[in-house]
Amino acid sequence: MAGPGGVKADSASDPDSNPNLPPTLWGKKGEFIRPATQFRNFISRAPGAQFPPEANRYHLYVSYACPWAHRTLIVRKLKGLEPLISVTAVHWHMSLTDSWRFVTPDETLPMDDCTPDPLHSDIKRLKELYLRANPDYQGRFSVPVLWDKKLDTIVSNESSEIIRMLYTEFDDLLPDDKRAVDLYPAELREAIDETNSWTYDNINNGVYKCGIAKSQEAYHDAVANLFNHLDKVESHLADQAAGPYYFGSSITEADIRLYVTIIRFDPVYVSLFKTNKGMIRYQYPNIHRWLRTLYWTVPAFKDTTSFDHIKPHYFKSLTLVNPAGVVPEGPVPHVLPLEA
Repeated sequence: MAGPGGVKADSASDPDSNPNLPPTLWGKKGEFIRPATQFRNFISRAPGAQFPPEANRYHLYVSYACPWAHRTLIVRKLKGLEPLISVTAVHWHMSLTDSWRFVTPDETLPMDDCTPDPLHSDIKRLKELYLRANPDYQGRFSVPVLWDKKLDTIVSNESSEIIRMLYTEFDDLLPDDKRAVDLYPAELREAIDETNSWTYDNINNGVYKCGIAKSQEAYHDAVANLFNHLDKVESHLADQAAGPYYFGSSITEADIRLYVTIIRFDPVYVSLFKTNKGMIRYQYPNIHRWLRTLYWTVPAFKDTTSFDHIKPHYFKSLTLVNPAGVVPEGPVPHVLPLEA
């Protein structure tokens, strides 16, 4: 199903969002297969739309640990949508048997919007939110979730489509400078879509194919494929003379979708997911420069990146691959200085 701008859904949510990780997540060779998302409605300015853009009508449920939810936080900030769309972050710990949970009133975690559910005092876990929207729901309890406060239901849990809604559908409610932020410019759409197609499957999802593989063959194939595509990104950025971002002088969707994986690569994926054929900071100088530019110079990226959520979540929640829940101390620092 295609969303705004013709984007094809990429089953965009964290595999660790799924309680129990059923056997159907693996193919015959033990390769990880990501299930599809199920809530696929759209906020639209079209006349008669079921979900029209309105200030303070919609709420985002996210995890600062999840790379797919991270996409929505970056776009929300880049577009200046904070006054229009509220956010609640779940606790970084996710139970493999009982889904993500909200913090309790007596808990204080990093990031100010990590709170109990402000809309439903009776809801303690994300799965309860899904079942409130659809009592017959059978699927993964993933983040992000875009919630309609007026209809008290889920609009979408597909991040690739949520971010495209945020690009344009609230523009009539934004000041001129934020309306002018174009993350999917017409002249680059074909190139962005082509880049997304291989970035998602081979890098965003590629790290999970390495970490959750159930056979040596599946792991070997996945890690070789991952680093082949990191090499492809490195070559592209080496040839990019027009500016510091993926397609030159302006940030686009390609930067957002790649960043959420690369920022987690050295601190998490290298050790936990065994993507240890190389590190971004040592083997990929052009990717490393691009990453540090986004992190240190664009607040929408740095301010939405919380290693206090990222590292404990992955190492303590994914007991499937790290049974003891031990969190490694390095690398230090998580992100090197811009001029390192």
